[in-house]
Amino acid sequence: MSDKNRVIIFDTTMRDGEQSPGASMSLEEKIQIARIFDELGIDIIEAGFPIASPGDFEAVTAISKILKNSIPCGLSRHTKKDIDACKESLSHAKRFRIHTFISTSPLHMKHKLNKSSEEVYESIKEHVTYARKFTDDVEWSCEDGTRTNIDFMCKTVELAINCGAKTINIPDTVGYSVPSEFKKIIETLINKVPNIDKAIISTHCHNDLGLAVANSLAGVSAGARQVECTINGIGERAGNAALEEIVMAMKTRPDLMPFTTGINTKLLSKASKVVSNATGFPVQFNKAIVGKNAFAHESGIHQDGMLKNRNTYEIMTPESVGVKKTSLVMGKHSGRHAFKDKLGDLGYSGLTDDVIQTAFGKFKVLADKKKHIYDEDIVALVDDSLIKEDNVIKLKSLKVFAGTGEPQKADMTMEIYGEIKKATETGDGPVDAIFKCIKKLYPHNVNLQLYQVHAVTEGTDAQATVSVRIEENGKTTVGQAADTDTLVASANAYLNALNKMIIKRKKTAPSDVKSSNKEEQKMRGI
Repeated sequence: MSDKNRVIIFDTTMRDGEQSPGASMSLEEKIQIARIFDELGIDIIEAGFPIASPGDFEAVTAISKILKNSIPCGLSRHTKKDIDACKESLSHAKRFRIHTFISTSPLHMKHKLNKSSEEVYESIKEHVTYARKFTDDVEWSCEDGTRTNIDFMCKTVELAINCGAKTINIPDTVGYSVPSEFKKIIETLINKVPNIDKAIISTHCHNDLGLAVANSLAGVSAGARQVECTINGIGERAGNAALEEIVMAMKTRPDLMPFTTGINTKLLSKASKVVSNATGFPVQFNKAIVGKNAFAHESGIHQDGMLKNRNTYEIMTPESVGVKKTSLVMGKHSGRHAFKDKLGDLGYSGLTDDVIQTAFGKFKVLADKKKHIYDEDIVALVDDSLIKEDNVIKLKSLKVFAGTGEPQKADMTMEIYGEIKKATETGDGPVDAIFKCIKKLYPHNVNLQLYQVHAVTEGTDAQATVSVRIEENGKTTVGQAADTDTLVASANAYLNALNKMIIKRKKTAPSDVKSSNKEEQKMRGI
């Protein structure tokens, strides 16, 4: 890969990105970000707009002192005061860049600058020349470039290069362009500006139409060799071209874009999180490359394909951007193959097909109730399936009436040794009413030693796991059940403990359990 295909990554997260409403960063946060960016391999870090505020000046100064690999850059308007502020704040660095700009579109020149095209032309000559006195690394931008007359743009670009600019940036300031148009602008500059070979062409695209990355890549394909971008695509209005998308697009499709960068892509996820934490801007779940769901699969068809060959549904590896591994998200779209694979990950082995199928059926029911299925949810379902195989008493339906002003009441239907029975009881609370129904439908004398509830996972839709311990003639059993309905879990936990007690009775000598078995014999017609 030749040097002519090396693309310079110019990051403006701490300048243009910070201009997003509410995205201001403290000095400490900027220094933390700068260290990560330096390690990430970003070529140029636009650390701020030094003249904008004392805080910006201080941040640019501090960042220029700590960078080991990246080149610090400051932004300036076409005023000597701005350029002086850049020079002063960056003077601690061995190398630095001054980035100066002026609007060139008819709309901006008339309504923003109140200047003629001739006045803008003269300003370029004066201020690019002035900036060149302080550094040989001067970048010039024609603000609102994509709405600038192309002949006037060629004229200004030629002048800026003659005055010492080594980088010429073409901004799509308002995100107005489309890829074919942006590509044509870059090609026109290459073909019509006689001294263009003495400078690097740069892109700076905004995302108002969702085309920032596409426009940037179109510019690179046309001959631009610097891309201005931000981590997570933050920036004014709809943001800027996302650095991570630019870099990974070129890395993933070298067949169409044979370009390289100096970015260590394994640090992209880390950089994304640091910027998100500093700005308080969460990364949308479906954000390309660094979003929470970028390497997550819930569809059963996709999961099945991933388990057979990850290339079926992933065009890059999660490890390549610093994510530990692919996530097969267990949800209502997950299939049996993924569910069985998840059981293996959770340490279950030797489960019969019947147990797996039963647990999978319960999982599907739960997935319709909950947005997020956690590993603990699945463990609870499988354990619940394993301990219910020998149940002789089963809950068929439960309705509970609770609240203020009226006694709590439970309507319950149970299957007892194959016979369906119903009962209604009131109690001192809904759980008391439920347990009274169970005793009425299946008369027994046990001592309730423990009733405990805890949430398996967080959230108001979390499964509740209920534990019940009962004692009879010195023997104890513990029952557990999990459900998003705490009261249903309570009933099933008690019944689980009771079923275990019945099994224990069968294994106990008749002389020891004569009295305790009277009720059971009556229920079974003995």
